[in-house]
Amino acid sequence: MDILQKCREFTIARQLQESGLYPYFRVIEKFEGGSVHIDGQKKVMAGSNNYLGLTQHPKIIKAAQKALDKYGTGCSGSRFLNGTIDLHVELEKRLARFMEKEEALLYSTGFQTNLGTISCLIDAADLIFSDSENHASIIEGTQLAEGKTIVYQHNDMADLERLLKEHEKTSGKLIVTDGVFSMTGDIAKLDKIVALAKKYGARIMVDDAHGIGVLGKQGRGTTDHFGVTKDVDIIMGTFSKSFGSLGGFIVASSDLIHYVKHHARTFIFSASMPPSAVATVMAALEVMETENEHIEKLWKNTEKMKKGFDDMGYDTSPSQTPIIPINIGDDIRTFMFAKAIYDEGVFSNPVVAPGVPPGKGLVRTSYMASHTEKELDFILDTFQKIGKLCEIIQ
Repeated sequence: MDILQKCREFTIARQLQESGLYPYFRVIEKFEGGSVHIDGQKKVMAGSNNYLGLTQHPKIIKAAQKALDKYGTGCSGSRFLNGTIDLHVELEKRLARFMEKEEALLYSTGFQTNLGTISCLIDAADLIFSDSENHASIIEGTQLAEGKTIVYQHNDMADLERLLKEHEKTSGKLIVTDGVFSMTGDIAKLDKIVALAKKYGARIMVDDAHGIGVLGKQGRGTTDHFGVTKDVDIIMGTFSKSFGSLGGFIVASSDLIHYVKHHARTFIFSASMPPSAVATVMAALEVMETENEHIEKLWKNTEKMKKGFDDMGYDTSPSQTPIIPINIGDDIRTFMFAKAIYDEGVFSNPVVAPGVPPGKGLVRTSYMASHTEKELDFILDTFQKIGKLCEIIQ
């Protein structure tokens, strides 16, 4: 069959476009606090991962501008060859210190971080134990790895132990999990995972893209939240969420970082983070360390919204974080509900399979420290109005 046949047969997106329900690739023209402008209209943003609201912080913008003036727009090469500047090295040192690990390594994107790290560490005789709701970048990383991947039921420690016990004699074992799950907002049971890893001789990698900046002291993430940082071998994070930039990183032992930087293809063969992005992250890290009010405001807003949705009767289970899903179920009903919310002035994210299991469609809402009370009240009022019209709540 012609390899382009599948392109001609892919019609679902065009059908959604024709019906007016297509919710993707919206063009944002302007950011304004907790709101955005699209097609000249103001929409309250309830779908961003900018948890601490730092993308518009004046100190951070100034740091990026200063880096542009000094270094220009890019490094024109990979870190491995000609693309390492002093800012990369300084940020790695500061991240390692902040995350309380020996060393850090920067990647150009978060997706590349998981892809490169997992695939280069796992040999043919090794096993990966992966949560069923892990991020796509973890799944892609496990598929590239030579060893076999065994999927355990989401956050189900009994299932994980059953599988670990079944493969107890395998020496090379890695448990990989999100710290905070990106669609449902629940938190991995890292304290229990650590106990199981010790019992069955496994290593642990945590993708904390949605946990760093949100959980733990000064935003150190899920491992700090549980007090198990020293017991987790690899912590991965991204800069496109709380840090308000672009890129990714891991922190781990010096030996592991040394090995990965010489073996991870997504690191070796990708151009390095541009100077302005690195400077943005360093400034954001400084803000996280010195301005606790951002995390405090984030959690105040989160608690208000979780209570508001729960009081209305929405199913927001199992959220424990600023990611609050509104569980709908049917795909078309999810798209229709999201469009109605959007038309009323709230930007949220409808998610269907493969982002969630089939038949488990949801509208993913997420909250920022930069949201005002007025914006949050508008979101709640809108969801109450549309939820009743769509007969999702009473």
